[in-house]
Amino acid sequence: QVQLVESGGGSVQAGGSLRLSCAASIRAFSTYAMVWFRQAPGKEREFVARISSSGARTYYTDSVEGRFTISRDNGRNTVYLQLNSLRPEDTAVYYCAARSGPSSTRVDEYDYWGQGTQVTVSS
Repeated sequence: QVQLVESGGGSVQAGGSLRLSCAASIRAFSTYAMVWFRQAPGKEREFVARISSSGARTYYTDSVEGRFTISRDNGRNTVYLQLNSLRPEDTAVYYCAARSGPSSTRVDEYDYWGQGTQVTVSS
């Protein structure tokens, strides 16, 4: 049974940093593309960052480019999201998701989801 468990969320002031982790219980984790989405209250879930199965390719939404970094450790079955220079508008529940095959920015193309971790940024 596939399970994704996020951790590392919390409350920080604007300009602060957090590191999110997503531990995956997936056989052949290294064949799965991984992604982070986020959902703010009253808004739709939106793409944040994705990483290819090997980790060689990454892609970010414009609003986080240069501030967030996605990475993965296939030996530990874990994907990370480093959040720097946080802004109040980054406040949301952050979700990791997994997909067998190429990475995607579409919510409906991911097979497995974690429960989410809350990130709150105060001004």
